[in-house]
Amino acid sequence: MSISLAKKQTISLDKEADTGLCRIRMGLGWDPIKPSGFFGKLMNSDTAVDLDASCIVVDSDQRPVDVVWFRQLTSSDGLIAHSGDNRTGDGSGDDETISVNLEALSSNIKHLVFTVNSFLGQTFEKVGNAYCRIVDDVTGKELARFNLSDQGDHTGMIMAYLTRTASGWDVTAVGQRSNGRTVADLGNEAVAAVSA
Repeated sequence: MSISLAKKQTISLDKEADTGLCRIRMGLGWDPIKPSGFFGKLMNSDTAVDLDASCIVVDSDQRPVDVVWFRQLTSSDGLIAHSGDNRTGDGSGDDETISVNLEALSSNIKHLVFTVNSFLGQTFEKVGNAYCRIVDDVTGKELARFNLSDQGDHTGMIMAYLTRTASGWDVTAVGQRSNGRTVADLGNEAVAAVSA
C-alpha cells in the first residue's frame, strides 16, 4: 500500500520499496471536468484538457542542467524518458509518465523536479481527479501518491521532487500553484522549491 502524501511531506522511497530502488516511474493522471446542465453542455462541447508532465533535472549546485518534456522526450544522458503527450486526459490510469534510471544517474544530480502545466492555457478549474504517483519501475509497486486537488485559475503546478540523500532517494510533495504553458515557464519556481 502506497503512502498518500500531504503538501510538504517527505518520505524515503527506498524504505517504501523494501528493495534496492533502481528505476522509478512518475505517473500523472487527470480527467477533464464534464460540463453539467443543458447550457453547460451546450456552451462547452470540447472538454479535453491538455496537461503536460515534465521533469527538471537539478544538480548539487541548485542549477537546472536538463529537462524532459513532450518536446524533448529523453534527457541528454538517455536516463530519463517521457511517454509522450496525452492531449485529452481520457481513459483510466496514468495519462503521461516519466521513467528514471536512478541507479545510473550522475552523482552530481541532486534533485528531479516534476511539474505539470496546461499547454493550451486551460486552468485547473477544468481538471478533476488529478494525481501524481511514484512507482517502482522494476516491481510495479506504487510507493507514493499525491492528489493534485488544488483547483483554481492557475495553469501550472510544481507537483513533487525527488532528492538524492546518503541513504537513497526521498520524495517531497509540493503542490505549489504556478502559471505558464510550458516547463520553461516553471523553471525558476521549480529550483526555488527545492531550495526552500
